Amino acid sequence: MVAAQARVIEEQAQRIERLEALVVELQRRLAQNSGNSSKPPSSDGPAKPSRPSRAPTGRSPGKQPGTPGASLQRTADPDLVIDHVPVACGACGADLAQAVAVGVVARQVIDIPEVSVSTTEHRMHKRRCVCGVVSAAVAPPEATAAVVYGPNLRALAVYLLVFQHVPVERTAMLLADVCGAAVSTGWVCRVLTQTSDALADVDKLIRTLLVAAHVLHVDETSTQVARKRHWLHVACTPWLTAYHLHPSRGRVAVDEFGVLPAFAGVAVHDALSVYDAHAYPKATHALCCAHINRELTAADEAHPGQIWPTQARNALLALNTAAHRARTADQEHIPPEIAQFYLTLFAQAIAVGLSLHPRAPGREQTKTRNLLERLRDRGDEVLRFAQDLAVPFTNNQAERDLRPAKTQLKISCCHRSDTGAAAWLRVRGYISTARKHGIKVMAAIRDAITGNPWKPPVAALT
Repeated sequence: MVAAQARVIEEQAQRIERLEALVVELQRRLAQNSGNSSKPPSSDGPAKPSRPSRAPTGRSPGKQPGTPGASLQRTADPDLVIDHVPVACGACGADLAQAVAVGVVARQVIDIPEVSVSTTEHRMHKRRCVCGVVSAAVAPPEATAAVVYGPNLRALAVYLLVFQHVPVERTAMLLADVCGAAVSTGWVCRVLTQTSDALADVDKLIRTLLVAAHVLHVDETSTQVARKRHWLHVACTPWLTAYHLHPSRGRVAVDEFGVLPAFAGVAVHDALSVYDAHAYPKATHALCCAHINRELTAADEAHPGQIWPTQARNALLALNTAAHRARTADQEHIPPEIAQFYLTLFAQAIAVGLSLHPRAPGREQTKTRNLLERLRDRGDEVLRFAQDLAVPFTNNQAERDLRPAKTQLKISCCHRSDTGAAAWLRVRGYISTARKHGIKVMAAIRDAITGNPWKPPVAALT
C-alpha cells in the first residue's frame, strides 16, 4: 500500500515537472514572437513574412475603459426631415386628420446618397464682334476633350490606387460597380501617371524643404518592380515625405535621391555604411537607438551571464525618459546631474563589454564585438538624442513612412514597371505630406488633378 502511494506521488511530481517545463517553453516562444513582431519594415524581405502570434496582454477584447467611445449621436440640424403622420386609429379605425397632436418620436438615419456619375455638358459659345472677329468662351480646366471623366472620379481612382492600395483591375471594377463608370484599366493607369506629372514641381519643393530641415530621417527597404528587386529610399520629417526608387541600395541611389548630399542638419538613420559621416560630412549624424536596443537585447540573450547589455540598454532608456521630461518642461537640455549619471553608466557598460569580448585575429569579428566597437567609436552619434532635444530617440518616422510601400507590396504584389512605381511613389509622398499637415486626401488629389496642387508651407522646415 505504502509503495503504491509512493509511486503515485512520484508520477504526479514528474507530471508537474513536465507541465512546468512546457510552461517555460511556451513563455520563451511568446517572448520570441513578441520580439519579432517589432521588426522595422526595412528588415522585411520581398517575400510575405509569416504572421507571429501575439503575446497575451491580459486585456479583455473591445473598447478599453477610459478610451473615447464611437456611438452614434443625434444631430440638432438634420439635412432632411420627413414627417410620418398616422391616418387612422389603430384601435377603432377612425380618421385622424383632425385629431389632436400629442407628441412625436424622432429617429435619425445616417446614410450616404446613392452614388452615381452625372454628366455635365459645357457649351462654349461664340460671338462675332462688330469688327468681324469671332470670340469663343474658354473651356473649364476639367473639360479637356469632347468627352472626359471629371476630376472627382479621377481623384477617387488615384485615392483607391495609392492610399487604399487597391489593385488597378479592382479599382476599375469598384468604380463601375459603385459609381456606374465603366472605366478601363488603361484609363486607371493613365490617371495615376497624369497626377504624378502634375506633382513634379511639388515633389521638387518637398525635397528642397527636406534639405533645409533641422532633423531628417532617412532609411531604405526592398521592394519589387517587374519581379526584380529594387530599393525604396525615403527622406522625411514629421511634416514632409519624399521617396526614391533605385535598383541599388548603395550610395549611388542616395546621391541620385539628392537630399542627403546637400543636407547640413541632423540625419537620423541606422548604422548602414551608406549613411556614414565620411560619405556625407555636411550633416551631423544620429544613430537610431531602437536598432541599438534590439542589438543589445540579442547580446543579452547570447551572453546570459553578462550584465553589461542590460546596463547599457537601461541607461539609454533612462536618458530617453529624461529627454522627454526635459522637453515637456520646456528645458533646453537634460539636467546635467541626470545626464552625467546615465552617461557614466552607459560608458562603463561598454568598457566592461569590450574587456569581456576582446578582438579576434583578422578582420572578421563577432556581432557582439562589432556592436561594442560601434557604441565606443560612434558614441556621439548614439547619444545625439541626449545632447540635442530636437533629435528623436529612434528612426521610427522613416519606418512609418516606409510601411505603406510594404503594404502595397503585400496587397497588390509588385509594380509592373519603373515608370508606374515612380508615379505611385511620387503621389504617395504628396499624400503623406498633405496628411501630415491635416489636409484631406481627396481634396489634395483633386487639386493636383485640376492643376492647382497643394504645396507645403516653408514652416514645414521645423
